[in-house]
Amino acid sequence: MTFPRPQAAVPQAVPPMPPPHLPPPQLPPPAVELRSVVRRYGSGDTAVTALDGVSIAFPPGTWTAVMGPSGSGKSTLLHCAAGLDRADEGQVAIAGRDITRAPEHVLTELRRRALGFVFQNFNLVGALTAEQNVALPLRLAGVRVDRKQVRAALADVGLGERGGHRPRELSGGQQQRVAIARAMVTRPDVLFADEPTGALDSRSARMVLDLMRGVVDGSSQCVVMVTHDPVAAAAADAAVFLRDGRLVDRLVGASARDIADRLATLEG
Repeated sequence: MTFPRPQAAVPQAVPPMPPPHLPPPQLPPPAVELRSVVRRYGSGDTAVTALDGVSIAFPPGTWTAVMGPSGSGKSTLLHCAAGLDRADEGQVAIAGRDITRAPEHVLTELRRRALGFVFQNFNLVGALTAEQNVALPLRLAGVRVDRKQVRAALADVGLGERGGHRPRELSGGQQQRVAIARAMVTRPDVLFADEPTGALDSRSARMVLDLMRGVVDGSSQCVVMVTHDPVAAAAADAAVFLRDGRLVDRLVGASARDIADRLATLEG
């Protein structure tokens, strides 16, 4: 008797394994964020609301110009964002950390470690050399001063050969570049700039704006700049506009002319 030869089993297609469930990528928190911030000055009938429920986020690696008519709340926004002034309502966060009610010693440490400041009037110490001015934030923070680090910061702003000069021996543009080097020597997460080109000629202003562009593109740091100058604002990634303490518009990649036109409509 013969038996039929057993047939080979036909392999069954194995259904593909479902892809593992992966959580969505975690985005870094904004470098600076204001949530429904209100800031008032005075009381009663004479009270002035400088910020009226402002909500805005400034991501890492971006440069934002803050613009608006005189009295619109530009400088108040910057001061609240940097912990230099206190919000009456709402929240302010730096890198996801709520600083709204942080005690002053915490804010001081934060400003020394994570924030840099550049102002229109430079704020250099006249009795100190450029190198000593740049080293000042490190000394205030109790950090050992590395002269190579300080000199590198000056070289980054094109003043490597001017370290021994005092402010009175430097031009306005050079003083502002020293101020930028001083602000950046601690490698802050956020650079706050209040009218940084306001006292400069056009050539010096262009150099300062180029330096700030390098801060953003080269180090992924965040720059928040208050300015009235459409040319300066056009160098930023975006311009936001305030009026009567409220955010009213935002332009991305706009030209100086478009920014000037928008500003004129707010001032009219």
